[in-house]
Amino acid sequence: MSTEDRVKATAKNIEGKAQEAMGKVTGDKADQAEGKAKQAEASAQHAVEDTKDAVKDAVD
Repeated sequence: MSTEDRVKATAKNIEGKAQEAMGKVTGDKADQAEGKAKQAEASAQHAVEDTKDAVKDAVD
């Protein structure tokens, strides 16, 4: 997995956690949901990149 992709996914996860937390503080359910969605997207990106790494390792 490229370092750049991992950093982007991690940043999106952190952004999602922060947005979810702010949504909880303000009571904004939409912000909470959007924050959770960003976290899920980041998790999916990590899974894709991990799969790419596994395939690359298997080929090498």
